[in-house]
Amino acid sequence: MSEVTEAGPLWAALAPVALLALATVGAAVAHTQAARARGEAALSGVGLPFVESARLLRQRRRVTVAADRVLWQVAIGGLPVVAVLMAVVVPVGPVVLVDSPVGVVWFNAMDVMLWALWWLAGWGPNSAHSLMAGHRFLGLALAYELPLMFALTSPAIAAHSLRVADLAAAQQGLWFAVWMPVAFLVFLGAAVAFASWGPFAVAAHADLAGGVLAETSGVDRWLVLVGRHLVLAAAALMAVPLFLGGGAGPLLGPVAWTVVKAVVVLAGLELVAGRVPLVRPERFAEVGWMVLLPATVLQMLVAAVVALGGAS
Repeated sequence: MSEVTEAGPLWAALAPVALLALATVGAAVAHTQAARARGEAALSGVGLPFVESARLLRQRRRVTVAADRVLWQVAIGGLPVVAVLMAVVVPVGPVVLVDSPVGVVWFNAMDVMLWALWWLAGWGPNSAHSLMAGHRFLGLALAYELPLMFALTSPAIAAHSLRVADLAAAQQGLWFAVWMPVAFLVFLGAAVAFASWGPFAVAAHADLAGGVLAETSGVDRWLVLVGRHLVLAAAALMAVPLFLGGGAGPLLGPVAWTVVKAVVVLAGLELVAGRVPLVRPERFAEVGWMVLLPATVLQMLVAAVVALGGAS
């Protein structure tokens, strides 16, 4: 087993701040790309997350008629909380907040929590556009989740463990991303989908007047937007021990390598997803069931054969 140390109270308190900083980098990349597409200076895009945050935190909160305010607030506040909970099992170099023996299962369980949160974010406002967006996400969630589940299972089979640190240690010779490209790409695509971002922004897209964002304002809207980027940041951080060898690398230390790899993955997700238009939900469902699911099952079988060959 790979040796990692559980973080103390100080590091545990700083972890959400560090994840928020990583998410801010991703948001800056996305806004910079949008600014360049509009022909504006890239610097205006870098500063936009801070300007937008200041504006929303000052804005008065709007409430719709007959809204289910309790469930609405649970969904809004739950998005950033679940994103942080996704990251607690991810080792950053030799340090991890929770060294769980079933860290991969925990990460997947937090993904499932996002099903409920996006749906509740659509149900709570008592608004037609929000409700349609929430149901649309719920209708597609299984097409995201099953391929993701098998994509997460493949590295666990190869490493003979569900502990995230063991997955990183099992890649000392060759990264899993090299010989598990299908699982790696499906994992990244599912991360974008569960953040409702880019081509998979079915819960919060302009085709439904913003979907679950249609009725949010002020600090509520800020929490939803931050939650989306935090989910992407947590997934990028998880991709490092899952497929990219963890903190292994020359010259830099394991903590630095983990951060560098996570930033590169997050920037890649923001850049690629920002350039791809919305995928029609019914077409993605067909691709998810007919292409991605069989491909990830086949990838899992390949991992099992390799794992059995190495054990014998």
